[in-house]
Amino acid sequence: MGSPPEKNEGKGFFASMSSGLSVFGSAMHRSVSGFLGYEGVEVINPEGGKEDAEEEAQRGRWKKEERDSYWKMMQKYIGADVTSLVTLPVVIFEPMTMLQKMAELMEYSYLLDQADESQDPYMRLVYATSWAISVYYAYQRTWKPFNPILGETYEMVNHGGVSFLAEQVSHHPPMSAGHAENEHFTYDVTSKLKTKFLGNSVDVYPVGRTRVVLKRDGVMLDLVPPPTKVNNLIFGRTWVDSPGEMVMTNLTTGDKAVLYFQPCGWFGAGRYEIDGYVYNAAEEPKVLMTGKWNESMSYQPCDLEGEPLPGTELKEVFRVADVPKDDKYQYTYFAHKINSFSTVPRKLLASDSRLRPDRYALEKGDLSKAGFEKSRLEEMQRAEKRTREADGQPFKPRWFDLTDEVVPTPWGDLEVYRYSSRYSQHRAVDGSQDAASENEDVETTEFNPWQFGLSSSD
Repeated sequence: MGSPPEKNEGKGFFASMSSGLSVFGSAMHRSVSGFLGYEGVEVINPEGGKEDAEEEAQRGRWKKEERDSYWKMMQKYIGADVTSLVTLPVVIFEPMTMLQKMAELMEYSYLLDQADESQDPYMRLVYATSWAISVYYAYQRTWKPFNPILGETYEMVNHGGVSFLAEQVSHHPPMSAGHAENEHFTYDVTSKLKTKFLGNSVDVYPVGRTRVVLKRDGVMLDLVPPPTKVNNLIFGRTWVDSPGEMVMTNLTTGDKAVLYFQPCGWFGAGRYEIDGYVYNAAEEPKVLMTGKWNESMSYQPCDLEGEPLPGTELKEVFRVADVPKDDKYQYTYFAHKINSFSTVPRKLLASDSRLRPDRYALEKGDLSKAGFEKSRLEEMQRAEKRTREADGQPFKPRWFDLTDEVVPTPWGDLEVYRYSSRYSQHRAVDGSQDAASENEDVETTEFNPWQFGLSSSD
């Protein structure tokens, strides 16, 4: 990353932040081992409340019997990657899959439209990084989305001219590929999450590649997000933090934005805060950015030492939209839209996440049925794999192709999938991507991502 000259004691906040923000404080931890008898378990209160550790540990979504049972079951996984575990109870799930959660990045897609329309190369990065930050309000939800079934898809149309498609392209390791497009941009992602279970928390590492192409000038942007930590999975109030560095690079010009997500410190200090700069190809700061990922982001032109330019002012570029009050799953209005059938294309694919019976049952509040359907789908997935292997047929994604490209990420190498024109051809045959007509009851379509003829009746 670029960095301006060393901090001058006479300079203000932004100059010192520019040279020193990479040094992070630590979050406040309270050990509850002495109270509860569990070794190595900590409870973190992000708001710095005054409750003692025992009282804080008793908070959360779990009943005591469930909490103790779950803790005993999960102890053996401490230190392991738990991305693929199928034993997780539905009580910790939200009625949405990871493919749908990927689509939440499109809520503020107008920011990419503005990046495409901008003549200023640095403002392009201001808009584009604000778009990348905008999804973190949704990511603070503490419920776990369902792992997609291999071959599962999610489609969305009728959102600001954006069409979106995601597909689960691998089961071991779990990998998803996504593509979105409108008249201003294309968005392509290959995602392979890695996790590390730490007992009462889990670290999530985004082993992925995100590319955005702004159509007017063909500018290509590359995004590397920070890792995420989910705290208090079992004991205490569950909350999410994403301390670290986000880098958005303009691969066409060499300009980049480097933003720091501050960790939660003592009594919640620094939580939500983001600060950083847009740098030119010579690694000189050109625009400072500051804000909170749960509220808004602002920008201001700066000098080579990172200080605001005289005669300029801090301007807001993005603000989180209003959200429903007291929503059970902390959903935004856009999250509800994603889960609805108002954004489906004509002749929705039978592999679409919205059709999953376990997701639908959880949405209706039937945890027993949701758990049963989740187990049934997972067994069907194993049966489909046995059928394929017996026939000597490898799994091939329907709408994305595995390339020969393997790219390094901060958390491991990644095999890259490319969006295929087969999807466009499929939609051309089926007609337009207009939403399903009122005469089509898409909700009754049977969920079926299986490649070898399996269905719920098998």
